[in-house]
Amino acid sequence: MGRAVMVGRGPTGAGVLVLSLLIILTTESCRAQKGDGCGPTVLGPISGTLSSLGYPRTYPNNSVCEWEITVPRGKRIHFRFASLDIEDSDCQVNYLRLYNGIGPERSEIVKYCSLDLKVNEQIESSGNQVTVQFMSGVHHNGQGFYMSYSTTEHSDLITCLDKGTDFPEAEFSKYCPAGCLTSAKEVSGTIPNGYRESSPLCAAAVHAGVVSNSEGGTISVVSSKGIPHYEGTLANNVTSTGGTLSNSLFTFKTNGCYGTLGLESGGVADTQLSASSVWDWRTVTGLHVWGPSGARLKKTGLPWAPSQSDQQQWLQVDLKREKMIAGIITTGSTMREHQYFVSAYRVLYSNNGKQWSAYSEANSIQDKVFQGNVNYLHEVRNNFIPPVEARFVRINPTSWHQRIALKLELLGCQGPAVRWTKTRLFTPSRNSPHPASTKCPPHAGQTTHTPDIRNTTMPPHVGKDLVLIAILVPVLVMLLTALILTAACACHWRNKKKSSEGTFDLPQWDRTDWWKSMKQLLPSRMMEMEDSIRYSTSEVGRLSGRSAVPRLHAEPADSCATIMPDVQ
Repeated sequence: MGRAVMVGRGPTGAGVLVLSLLIILTTESCRAQKGDGCGPTVLGPISGTLSSLGYPRTYPNNSVCEWEITVPRGKRIHFRFASLDIEDSDCQVNYLRLYNGIGPERSEIVKYCSLDLKVNEQIESSGNQVTVQFMSGVHHNGQGFYMSYSTTEHSDLITCLDKGTDFPEAEFSKYCPAGCLTSAKEVSGTIPNGYRESSPLCAAAVHAGVVSNSEGGTISVVSSKGIPHYEGTLANNVTSTGGTLSNSLFTFKTNGCYGTLGLESGGVADTQLSASSVWDWRTVTGLHVWGPSGARLKKTGLPWAPSQSDQQQWLQVDLKREKMIAGIITTGSTMREHQYFVSAYRVLYSNNGKQWSAYSEANSIQDKVFQGNVNYLHEVRNNFIPPVEARFVRINPTSWHQRIALKLELLGCQGPAVRWTKTRLFTPSRNSPHPASTKCPPHAGQTTHTPDIRNTTMPPHVGKDLVLIAILVPVLVMLLTALILTAACACHWRNKKKSSEGTFDLPQWDRTDWWKSMKQLLPSRMMEMEDSIRYSTSEVGRLSGRSAVPRLHAEPADSCATIMPDVQ
């Protein structure tokens, strides 16, 4: 396992010589951060993020900071700049330097001293150790710098400031460094609907629970058409904002282990919920029990609350068998008249209900304390990266507002997904009480459908079947429309014919010998129809010759009478 160390020194009002001597004298003996030149920084064994103090505001005068980075042996390091803005009035005292190696034997890779410098290429080391040195004298301008690094196998490394709009592809994969929550850029949107295209990719990925801020990792991004409204939520220590319509958005592909595990739906029975204690609150209206059965997300009524609020309280969920647990969503009481909520908590898990492990982040031996709710009403999500495999889960509040009150839902999936190395065991100070039995709801142990965190508004790839459907459906619609119009016209013509007074033209060849011979060939029914016509004397009188076309009025014939033409 590699190590990453940050050192910083910043004597105020000192000259270049004094600053340099302090760096040399303290390099070998001190590996702790000192001075006023080191900004928010996360240095991990595989990737990390560095910045000058005050970024994106102006960095302080007469300061210096130095970072020493070591990755596993046999690997090299490359760097990518998000921003580099160092005043160049005196490059002897205002600069950023990168060195191969650590200590007196180090050798310079590159030195920068310029305002608003665009460094598009990656800077690569020759070994597994690098020293980064930032120095400033008296200056008036410059924001400093903001950069990321990773081992060189992650050739697709991006910076914490890269946005969705920086990549035109419909689908792409990139590597996010650790520490991107040091960026002040705003994230807009949430999962599964998507994030506004102007959001920084890596901070949005942390919010979505795709990567952790402490480790970074690879993200698979899907771009699609924008939506009318973006929802703002708090998740994984990232507060996203709401927003209105945008041209495009992006979401993330995931392993699919994000379904709910049955608290809200009732798949987890009341008998599977227990707590360290329960608050029985007696009022003039009766006894109000704040029991564990009320700790279901979105359930109306009283939440779970312990009899007293201290750090020994816990709420337990028994999933009946081991499942992959990928996250948790919590709210406070959700009751305006009782605005209680848990603002921070630990998560413990077990396979037998006796020996417990406290959740901690990778490469850390400290129990992770999750950020809880900031009010009594709105939901807050925290993801476990990687997931934990367990049957029992306990929530242990560590801080709260007024008193402990909690509703929750667990996220995960049924089968094993990613194996998690358990941390140290934790033994609670008291045993769980046995809650009263309740009737088991239907579909006990049910897990809801696991959603994929990606948007389907505009899929980037369309299969052949979909293309064929897209062609055939409009054609069929047009044919059906044509048939309907044809039928409507025929019906209209038939009705018009029936309502007609029977006036029509008689061609001149009707009285010719040829037409008389043709009548003999017509069907008998048609002949009957022809003979049934009574000619009015007034119309025939209008005939002036063989070239004239008479206008005839058809009158209904008596079926039992012989009708003869009334010819003058």
